[in-house]
Amino acid sequence: MVYKFRVILDAEEDIFRDIAILAEDTLEDLHNAIFNSFGFDGMEVASFYTCDETWNQEDEISMFDTGDVPGEQKVMSDYQLSDILDKENTKIIYVYDFINMWTFLVELAAVEEQVAGNMYPETIFSHGEMPDEAMEKNFEADMHDDIYGEFEDDLDEDDLDMFEGDDSFEDYGFEENWN
Repeated sequence: MVYKFRVILDAEEDIFRDIAILAEDTLEDLHNAIFNSFGFDGMEVASFYTCDETWNQEDEISMFDTGDVPGEQKVMSDYQLSDILDKENTKIIYVYDFINMWTFLVELAAVEEQVAGNMYPETIFSHGEMPDEAMEKNFEADMHDDIYGEFEDDLDEDDLDMFEGDDSFEDYGFEENWN
């Protein structure tokens, strides 16, 4: 089977590529197809992220095993596209170059029969020109105007009076333990 993806750059302008790739190809093959179709040199680190239907990022699938135990963490080359994506699970996020954070929304648009004689992966449609720089990302926690959140103690200056003027604390001689 052939998976047809629409790969959309997260930018203000409409910039996307449609890529056809075999279902048994790996995420690493899709990574290569994406960076080639957008004109990157492929020298930067990238990761895919599973996500839900509303593009909320979930688990990372990186290019390299970065775990504490070698071989314990699965990487792009370990996953066939059909292992992660199908007609029910159609979305995945791709981030290329963690300095510039080029972010792409990758969606499985169609699953079709392989066409004899076609070479895969293949960029089948291209729209828009890549900007010189990636769009700036804002990574913000869900914080309200109150930076103290639920930990507000409601103390004011009058409550701190109990600490004034009392220098009668005992010297427990901790300095001698630092020799």
